[in-house]
Amino acid sequence: MRAALLAGALACVLAACDRDAPAGAATDDTPNAPLPQPRADGAVTDMPARPGPGEVPLAGEVPPPPPPALLPADANFGLPPLEENPETGIAPAAPDAAEPMPAEAATLMREYYAAIDARDFARAHAAWSDDGRASGLTPEQFAAGFADIARIETTFGEPGPVGAAAGSRWVEVPVTVTTTRTDGSVQRQAGRFTLRRAVVDGATPEQRAWRIASADLRDAAP
Repeated sequence: MRAALLAGALACVLAACDRDAPAGAATDDTPNAPLPQPRADGAVTDMPARPGPGEVPLAGEVPPPPPPALLPADANFGLPPLEENPETGIAPAAPDAAEPMPAEAATLMREYYAAIDARDFARAHAAWSDDGRASGLTPEQFAAGFADIARIETTFGEPGPVGAAAGSRWVEVPVTVTTTRTDGSVQRQAGRFTLRRAVVDGATPEQRAWRIASADLRDAAP
């Protein structure tokens, strides 16, 4: 009889506990919530469509970082030229002087004979290469060779094409010379002068100018 009463009291206590428990409380027998499952299109349910910042894709390799910005495609790599910076002490390169043309060689020959006709023999002697030494005469000998000249008349042809030699350029100028001497005699010669100038690095402006290198004059009929 006493055992039956204890069993009934225990049943009442358990029933009261069941009434006090929260309605939504889970028990040990409640199954866990379902995990995300893959869909037919390859995506995973309940997952964001695109990884957020700093996240890594679920599959495949980590994307490489973006390439660095390229420098401008110029010789200065986007920097101003050094010549434009006064602190470098580098001055802009001077433009190359105009190269003498064949017509300037013909002009030199006209000036050469004009100096002889004016009896300015020092100037005429300096028209030869190597400070006049290419004439084969000293300034005194050169002047003596024209001492009996009363008048000189010249006719020039067109200069020939410019030829190239080692470290130099040369050109030929045709000429006809009629010389009247103080005794009244007249001599007529025809031929050509060869003029030369230097083109090597370091040559002076004088060396780069046309100068007489040689002459080939022969007697011609009047």
